[in-house]
Amino acid sequence: MRVLGLIPARGGSKGIPGKNLKVLGGKPLLQFTAETALASRMLSKVVLSSDDSDIMHAAASMGIEVPYKRPAELAQDQTPTLPVVQHAISYYEGQGEYFDAVCLLQVTSPFRTTALLDAAVKKFIAHKLDSLVSVLKVPHEFNPHWTFKADDSGLLTIATGDEQLIPRRQELPDAYHRDGSIYITRTPVIMEQQSLYGSKMGFIESSPENHVNIDTIADWKKAEELLKLNSK
Repeated sequence: MRVLGLIPARGGSKGIPGKNLKVLGGKPLLQFTAETALASRMLSKVVLSSDDSDIMHAAASMGIEVPYKRPAELAQDQTPTLPVVQHAISYYEGQGEYFDAVCLLQVTSPFRTTALLDAAVKKFIAHKLDSLVSVLKVPHEFNPHWTFKADDSGLLTIATGDEQLIPRRQELPDAYHRDGSIYITRTPVIMEQQSLYGSKMGFIESSPENHVNIDTIADWKKAEELLKLNSK
């Protein structure tokens, strides 16, 4: 199976200006994802999708392929991920190159490992999934069986629709949330179903001890702290 490793990195970060090239632990944030992806044995090609010339030049110096500049209309604050991925697929198909799936690797998750990435792709292939996402377990206090929503009259009902609360933590089923590190999707699902998920979605668990998804200054400080802890 041919899997395209796609790293999206637009230039207009608002929460942390210049985030993708901001130095974390002595190297640009982008470099963490670049090194992990390039070391993978399961990705057929690793490419950048960016509208920013500085990011493009930096990525090329790291060994990432930079085949095109992302159109400005696909690099706005509110641009969804799906059309960015579709643009990459369409570009390569226009060049006569085809991929069975795309593995989306966001720069904001710098601490995923190559071992996790390769395990994710192997599981995706072995289980013939439409998609696979990396996840973390939801703390029990936020489990959907223990959370509520308000109805029109202002009364609470269990979010899952259950009539009774599960009484003991030990009886709660595991629940997960996407952690943003890895998204893998079959090309037909992306192009024909207009989805990053499809109907058969698998998962792989990330390590909570080394996870951060950098969107705010507080997240950046957490990443710096994790680097300090891991260097000791």
